[in-house]
Amino acid sequence: QVQLVESGGGAVQAGGSLRLSCAGSGYTYNWYCMAWFRQVPGKEREAVAAISPAGVNTYYADSVKDRFTISRDNAKNTLYLQMNSLQSEDTAVYFCARGREGSCGLRSSLFAFWGQGTQVTVSS
Repeated sequence: QVQLVESGGGAVQAGGSLRLSCAGSGYTYNWYCMAWFRQVPGKEREAVAAISPAGVNTYYADSVKDRFTISRDNAKNTLYLQMNSLQSEDTAVYFCARGREGSCGLRSSLFAFWGQGTQVTVSS
């Protein structure tokens, strides 16, 4: 079955950096769009970034553009999110997601499978 396992979360001071990873298994990794979402308790989950199956196209939420970089290594079945210039507003649980067949983008309806999440806490 499809499994997505995130790692790399933690606590960091504002202005710092973190790199999240998401290992995928149970499917042909390079067939699907992948993405990162985040959620704060009491708020809706929001899209952070997405990347097309071959890594050619990337999509970013305005709030993270120019600070976060999404990438993937299809040979290692791994998705990454490099987060720089972190702000307290970036504090959330971060989830990776695997897309359904077809389109890629930031809408949550495009994604069928989700990891368990990893906590990112940014202190000011």
